[in-house]
Amino acid sequence: MANPTLRPHTDRATETRSRILEAALQEFSAFGLVGARTERIATAAGVNKALLYYYFESKDNLYLAAVELISDKIRDRSLRVMQRAATPGERLLRAALDHFDRILAQQEFQSLMQHEMMRHHKGESAAMPLLVEKVFAPLQAMYQATLREGMETGELIRADWLQMELAALGANVFYFLSAPVWRMMLPFEPMAPESLAERRVALVEFLGQAVFADRSRGAEVAARVLGDSPMPEVKADWMGMRRKNERA
Repeated sequence: MANPTLRPHTDRATETRSRILEAALQEFSAFGLVGARTERIATAAGVNKALLYYYFESKDNLYLAAVELISDKIRDRSLRVMQRAATPGERLLRAALDHFDRILAQQEFQSLMQHEMMRHHKGESAAMPLLVEKVFAPLQAMYQATLREGMETGELIRADWLQMELAALGANVFYFLSAPVWRMMLPFEPMAPESLAERRVALVEFLGQAVFADRSRGAEVAARVLGDSPMPEVKADWMGMRRKNERA
């Protein structure tokens, strides 16, 4: 039987470790592994710097733990959408919209991914295999199964499943990563809340017309998905990026 006198100490340790990880996630997403400072992490977590090494032993281990933390959250959130009780077509539209909203709301993960892609190209990334194992491989399997099911039932058009996945998700990545270029070409601010709201609607409506065998049904499903999926609040970071570019 567990000793109840140990519970307060255990709870405090768990809470302290959680605060450290959340502070580390913010620091690493902003500055990457190399640029992050353990002093800032400790200050943000409200702990002595020595506790970082007590719990995680090294800065590299802390980084991997922070990546694993956000990866688990992203995977679980995305899988919940893909496992929803709905037809394959509806699940696909919801997954595409959730992907858009996740990029918008989970900027820490997006920033870590950019840092890791650059490190991977240099042969320095130790976290990329973790990201593939934790997030991308299980989601890829789920997308493929959903698309194949939709084609077999006749709800979705018969096409290359990978191309359909790229059409559903790739446009989101391209839009956000290319924001500085769009900003030079478009007569409006691409990261303004109203622009993002229009883009997420266009995404779902387009897929409803492009991948459903019956376009009228695709339009109905798209309207239903948009109707019960409010846009998440735009973080200040997006607006800060906008103002920075406007001053440049």
